[in-house]
Amino acid sequence: MRVRSAFIAAVSFCIAANTAHAQSADKYPSDTIKIIVCVPPGGAVDSATRIIAERLRQKFGKTIVVDNRGGQAGNIGAEAVATAKPDGYTLLAAQPAPLTINGLLYKKLNYDPAAFEPVAIMTTVPNVLLVRADFPAKTIGEFIAYVKTHPGKVNYASQGNGTTSHLTAELFQELTGTELMHVPYRGTGPAMNDLIAGHVDMFFVEAAVARQQHNNGKARILAVATDKRVDGLSDIPTFVESGVPGLVSATWNAIAAPPGTPKAITETLNRAINEIMAQPDVRQQLLSISMQPVGGTPADMTRFTQQETKRWGDVIRHANVTIN
Repeated sequence: MRVRSAFIAAVSFCIAANTAHAQSADKYPSDTIKIIVCVPPGGAVDSATRIIAERLRQKFGKTIVVDNRGGQAGNIGAEAVATAKPDGYTLLAAQPAPLTINGLLYKKLNYDPAAFEPVAIMTTVPNVLLVRADFPAKTIGEFIAYVKTHPGKVNYASQGNGTTSHLTAELFQELTGTELMHVPYRGTGPAMNDLIAGHVDMFFVEAAVARQQHNNGKARILAVATDKRVDGLSDIPTFVESGVPGLVSATWNAIAAPPGTPKAITETLNRAINEIMAQPDVRQQLLSISMQPVGGTPADMTRFTQQETKRWGDVIRHANVTIN
């Protein structure tokens, strides 16, 4: 009798919990939403998130807080979201690393990258090779020749170990037979500041961030890591046409939710983000800073992150990139 009573109580508890969960999802959002951006301010992830956050505020009529928590290639921010209550009021805005490749790089993570609930890919951004303003090489051919005559002497900034900027540099070395020195930073902003100051020589970085520095003469873009030239940078050659076939690299940024977040909530967010990115003025705002709006379903995001994990995983293994 006691066993039966305990069983009935357990079933009743589960039914009540599920009902409460469903009711909570139906009323979503009814409170402030915090979006944790796992990089410092500045850069594509932060820019795209703030554009989307402002429109979410208008759409939902709720406060949207953008909270930057950079460091450890996104792990600090990702861990904070992974352990948050899965109610849709704490979200993750991330670059590729914490959602794809950090699980391949770090011996131990305090979260599972594959366990996040996908919401939507916000934008993709092509990467470019940006060099300090007074770097002697003016073309990719000249740059490769210079690096080969100064092996291990040319240093490059990255947004952190295991980030796309780091792995793109590893891919560049693999394809060109060159040797560079890695200087990791905690995000785009600090790395860009040191490049402009001349403390580092080069930086594989998003076109959205590099274009402003290129246009004002504080740094120079030598090539774009796409298979064809980019609007707004049509005078800059691609690596492919510069004699480095295979060097195609883009970064992207996405919104994800804590593991276990109800599907009804992630679908509500997904619909809202897709509607926002379909607005002509938002699309134009993103395109004007070299960001390509993406959107799509949560399932699309899952497929995309799996493909990215495989692609960069191959680079990690070939270059034997490891992080303790």
